[in-house]
Amino acid sequence: MSEKTARASVPRLRQVVLDTEDARGLAEFYRELLALEYLPGDEPEVGEESGGVADWLVLVDDAGARVLAFQRVESMPPPTWPEGPRPQMMHLDFWVSSVEELREQHAKAIALGASVLEDGTDDPAEAIVIFADPAGHPFCIFVTDE
Repeated sequence: MSEKTARASVPRLRQVVLDTEDARGLAEFYRELLALEYLPGDEPEVGEESGGVADWLVLVDDAGARVLAFQRVESMPPPTWPEGPRPQMMHLDFWVSSVEELREQHAKAIALGASVLEDGTDDPAEAIVIFADPAGHPFCIFVTDE
């Protein structure tokens, strides 16, 4: 079996879906933070900001590939990080190529509504900041040369 055939016979990741009580609000947070766009048809409707409720939204990259989706749920208590009664279950990792970029993204994330869970910006072994998004999902931005 060729490598291409083998790859075609396994499931592929379509997107990561985050449950949230406010799908539009969380989608807007990640759209701004990651410079993504809405899947055509998922853009905010006129008046949605004043009371409309979205149940399912998808963000795509510049090539139109699905990246993140947001599903509205009635109740979503935030995880307790790093330990506690509600484990994080999963988290998102993002990277930048320098500490300067990390500092810029730190400021941007805070301005968009994230909160800092742990700040390791000056850690010489691994510069990293662990955040909670507005719904409480943990995510990391760290420096790497990948």
